[in-house]
Amino acid sequence: MVLVIGTGGAGLRAAIELAEAGVDVLAVGKRPKEDAHTALAAGGINAALSTMDPEDSWQQHAADTLKESYLLADPRTTQIVTQGAARGIDDLERYGMAFAREEDGRISQRFFGAHKFRRTAFAGDYTGLEIQRTLVGRAGQLGIPVLDGVYITRLLVHDGAVFGAYGFDLTDGTRYLIHADAVILAAGGHTRIWRRTSSRRDENTGDSFRLAVEAGARLRDPELVQFHPSGIIEPENAAGTLVSEAARGEGGILRNALGERFMSRYDPARMELSTRDRVALASYTEIKEGRGTPNGGVWLDVSHLPRQTIMTRLPRVYQTLLDLQMLDITRDPIEIAPTAHYSMGGVWVRPEDHSTDVRGLYAIGEASSGLHGANRLGGNSLIELLVFGRITGQAAAAYSRSLTAHTRSASATARARAEIDDLLAADGPENVRALQRALRNTMTEHAGVVRNEEGLRAGLAELSEIEKRMEKVGVHPDIAGFQDLAHAFDLLSAALAARATLEAALERRETRGCHNRSDYPDLDPALRVNLVWSPTTGITHESIPPVPDEIASLMEEVSTEGKLAE
Repeated sequence: MVLVIGTGGAGLRAAIELAEAGVDVLAVGKRPKEDAHTALAAGGINAALSTMDPEDSWQQHAADTLKESYLLADPRTTQIVTQGAARGIDDLERYGMAFAREEDGRISQRFFGAHKFRRTAFAGDYTGLEIQRTLVGRAGQLGIPVLDGVYITRLLVHDGAVFGAYGFDLTDGTRYLIHADAVILAAGGHTRIWRRTSSRRDENTGDSFRLAVEAGARLRDPELVQFHPSGIIEPENAAGTLVSEAARGEGGILRNALGERFMSRYDPARMELSTRDRVALASYTEIKEGRGTPNGGVWLDVSHLPRQTIMTRLPRVYQTLLDLQMLDITRDPIEIAPTAHYSMGGVWVRPEDHSTDVRGLYAIGEASSGLHGANRLGGNSLIELLVFGRITGQAAAAYSRSLTAHTRSASATARARAEIDDLLAADGPENVRALQRALRNTMTEHAGVVRNEEGLRAGLAELSEIEKRMEKVGVHPDIAGFQDLAHAFDLLSAALAARATLEAALERRETRGCHNRSDYPDLDPALRVNLVWSPTTGITHESIPPVPDEIASLMEEVSTEGKLAE
């Protein structure tokens, strides 16, 4: 049996592959499967289908991906994803997904920023939701058992090989001991450790990172985090919720508190259609230098656009702002600020099958690393789920079949059981939610859009204080369920992810893509390496293979004129 942890797009695609191969599989998620994080993805999914531009190719898709990554993406990983992308779309069609189509029936594809050709397929501005629905439907057809509301606390390892996982039910606290031949980790990234994030309240807290590292795996490039330029600021419980970049793509204008259209200072040619990292940096700079709005943001204005355009091209943005703020974007501007959006680094994996340092353990989706480097190409994250969900499902199936016996460890299981027992017995004065907020404040202040040595060292010092306070938490499940216990584990994950991020950000003494060091403003060719982190070995520099000639020859500056920015 293979266990899949995480029931978003990556986890479900892997589970489907395993079931279709005739292997027993169990998928476990802490959120309802219909509402996993994948459902929030709006823009689209990339594949060089050549339905709109016949001259497109997987090689050009790879070249665009590597260039946008600031050469930190792994060329082998990139080739596997771009070559396998068309098959990923075919799989979704086979499962019944309704893509937007041209009048003659071709799958419609549109431009996203820094793509040379139109290669982003979509379903309105609900692409991720449609993918999730499609995969949930296929998993149901195959009879795949999916456990919602189960929190995995520890991977079970003996002699360098995984043999299962341990966890509990979020509602009634029932313990789960799951024995498995192999485990596929698809539990997301770590963007919730910042105060403003496009992730919802209790997702992407670094669960994958902690589970993998405590099992003996390593992290790669945890400092490389994409900040989306347009997250809303209010209300507090929804801070960071995305305003789709389609708002800028349709002609939205950015202004500071003085009414200045400030992108003319940062990218006069592309203005609001510049890339994510540049728009986020521009907004951050305006706010930091005192030209921000009263709540510490900038204004995004689409009110000059025809009402019909807003209602047909930006329906989700219109509805979201009406629901959350009673704001009518056809009349008033939106107050936004950069928001932590995507973990481009993650668990260290091999490019061929996304296996880790631990035998039988794989990581896919935002939990993994290798494809995005220092700036993710918009639309690539969704296709990555499908390509590596399929490949890793096949690899885990082969590994499971190869085992003649599987050794378990009673002491590893006892440790996992004791970890929960100890937290449930914890009755200290410290509040878990307050410590989560303190950690998010530290990361926002010292490891946000712009970083420097002094701030990162201050962040590490503050994190050490938070870790000391974590030893004195009180955990109090109640009639409503065991959420407080889950929050305590979220905090453990967030602290590990924060330490990895701060230490790697300190080590990367350059400015490259999403990683802005004000004390090292230039790109350093000697740092065209991946930074690999573990708590035992610290940080090591890992060289990146050369880009194949057939791809390198296609890497060029791509105009974003008239395109949605990423």
